Amino acid sequence: MNLEKTQFFLENLSKNNNREWFNNNKELYNEAKKEFETFVDELIPRLKTIDSQIDVTSAKECTFRIFRDVRFSKNKLPFKTNFGAFINKGGRKSDYAGFYIHIEQDNCFIGGGIFMPQAKILKAIRTEIMYNADSLREIIKEDNFIKYFEKMQGEKLKTAPRGIAKDHKDIDLLRHKGFFVSHKLSNKLVNSKSFIAEIDNICTSMFPFNQYFNSIIDEIETHEI
Repeated sequence: MNLEKTQFFLENLSKNNNREWFNNNKELYNEAKKEFETFVDELIPRLKTIDSQIDVTSAKECTFRIFRDVRFSKNKLPFKTNFGAFINKGGRKSDYAGFYIHIEQDNCFIGGGIFMPQAKILKAIRTEIMYNADSLREIIKEDNFIKYFEKMQGEKLKTAPRGIAKDHKDIDLLRHKGFFVSHKLSNKLVNSKSFIAEIDNICTSMFPFNQYFNSIIDEIETHEI
């Protein structure tokens, strides 16, 4: 699982983020893209041994486009300077929590959870937290979890969600609009032989966190059938 071509391309793209350079180096991009997709293809079966709910079979179901949507952004640079893949049940467009792999020059990381759940899922998560916050707290306070993830991330409301008391005992969790974690990876680790073993360790520690949210989504899906 070598990512040298991927990193070489991304390093140069970060210095030349324009369409002219990209078009003149299309072959370099295609080689990097193929290398990253091969990496993801080999990673999927390993992550399925951690989370049996994962049903994707190829990188094409998980990887994100490198082209940025600049229509509503002040940042008009045309390309992302990273390759990313979200490996979960249903692929990158599904609602399920999963494992996110991010390869970028000096900014590689592994993340997971749910970044921006749609309204019905967010409501269900908050309902679960109101009645069963202890399960989530136990997960994020577990030693192996803390080893890789300092805290749960995600955008938060400035005040309590509508219909929930500001002094609710679990208001710190209920204010979340997103529920995810990330662990930064050094360039040295990404280029080392121990990289894959470390991915296994990180994703194993993350699995109960993902499972907490996926069990909530499963319940929603069951009731909608």
